[in-house]
This record gives sequence, C-alpha cells and structure tokens, in this order.
Amino acid sequence: MKPVVNDPPGLAIRDALHNLGYAGVESVRSGKHLQVYLEAGSDAEARELADDMCRRLLANPVIEDYTFEVRPVEEDRSG
Repeated sequence: MKPVVNDPPGLAIRDALHNLGYAGVESVRSGKHLQVYLEAGSDAEARELADDMCRRLLANPVIEDYTFEVRPVEEDRSG
C-alpha cells in the first residue's frame, strides 16, 4: 500500500505486537507477495512482461506501489 493509504491490518498487527511486548514497533504495513513464473526470451523481456502484468492486473496503482524481481528459475516452484 502507498504510505498515504490507511492500512487497518497493519495497525492491528502493530497493536498485537505491542501487546506481546514489542513496544519498539512503530508501524507495520501489510501487503501481498506474489510469485509468477513465466517464459521469456531475455531478462529485459521478463522485466517488461512483469511490469505490464503488475500495471494491468496484479497491483492497483491507485493505492499500491509494487516492485518485482526477475531471476532464472533454479528453485522449487511448488510454493
């Protein structure tokens, strides 16, 4: 979420952490994490595709910021 957007889940998490004794927690922002596996001819093409997917569907640019990481698939994709 963008900093100016209210984040009720983040506030609830912060309050719960305070109740557990973590008084030093000043703020918590809650968000989502997606993993997308795709085939692309190059790193640049993969970045372009990922950015396009984020802008068109995966993120709401009015209230959310997004970042993505492109890397070759070498790990388990089951998760």
